[in-house]
Amino acid sequence: MMNKAYYTIEVPRDRFEVLNNLRDIEKPLKILIVGGIDSGKTTLTTFLANELLNLGFKVAIIDCDIGQKSILPPATISLAFLEENFSNLCEIKPHKSYFVGSTSPIQFFGEMITGTKLLCDYAEDKADVIIIDTTGLISNSGADLKRMKIEAVKPDIVIALQKRNELNHILKPFENKIKIFYLKVYEYAKSFNRDERREIRVEKWKQYFKNSKIYVIGFNEVFISGSRVFQGEKISEDERYLLESIFKWKVLYGSKCEGRYTIIKKDLINIPKQIDKNVLYYIEPERFNNLIVGLIDEEGFCIGLGILKSIDFENERLEILSPISEDEIKNIKEIRIGRIKVDENGEELGLLDRDLI
Repeated sequence: MMNKAYYTIEVPRDRFEVLNNLRDIEKPLKILIVGGIDSGKTTLTTFLANELLNLGFKVAIIDCDIGQKSILPPATISLAFLEENFSNLCEIKPHKSYFVGSTSPIQFFGEMITGTKLLCDYAEDKADVIIIDTTGLISNSGADLKRMKIEAVKPDIVIALQKRNELNHILKPFENKIKIFYLKVYEYAKSFNRDERREIRVEKWKQYFKNSKIYVIGFNEVFISGSRVFQGEKISEDERYLLESIFKWKVLYGSKCEGRYTIIKKDLINIPKQIDKNVLYYIEPERFNNLIVGLIDEEGFCIGLGILKSIDFENERLEILSPISEDEIKNIKEIRIGRIKVDENGEELGLLDRDLI
């Protein structure tokens, strides 16, 4: 399997200088690692985690890089506690995960910040050192995400990997509040093009969903979130009949919230329709097929992922492909619908805009 970062013996001197500083700082200690794409954040995380473990500290890692996830499952933020040395983060099993539902942070800043903060809070009394590995987004809205994450998590240390001064606009406001180590990007850091990154993701998805099975879950068995379809209250039979009569639809399911209707429908007659989507929003049921879903426990953490093979709106049940066990499925309190489509072979079928469903 292609992976992005391995433990290496070729470590620049400045990394050891940071390690020496970390050893002497009062614990518990939260360390946030920031840097652009292919700047060596995961390699640095791997180095520091192993060395701090060797020094006798209890080490936790939070993997926030949802686009190039090392600690499975993908499309989540994951927390792991180290028990032994490792050469690659992909060897580590997660202790807790928080569902984001996308491989891109754009439109999901709330989940990115909330998930990181919740996992950090959970780990704080269980580890001496928490290392937070982040995405490579550092410009445009990505800079805002990094700023808000620093404000929410309140790390004790930020380690900034930069080629020149590309992180100054993010970190300048924090220089008098947080200890910041500025390190040069390792000159031999490996770069990955778009196709290679996609290949890595495909392998990760395929690995995660091997040995999966189909589960059929009724609407009334769990809380369903992540789509406007399940907000508000169901439409009445009279409302269903009226909509079918006016628009020549077969209405499979419908809800209304604050005066706005969301309808799952099939066309009976294909005729042009002028509809104000701020009042009536309609969706074909196939739009949900192959979306990733998070299987959420009562604490709000993600037990595992599923692929939403289909939703039978008429009979109010979901068909989900997932590798989690039948015992684990009993602990699900919520199914949270994501925005990336994936098939069981790991192929990504596209990202949906957040407001499309």
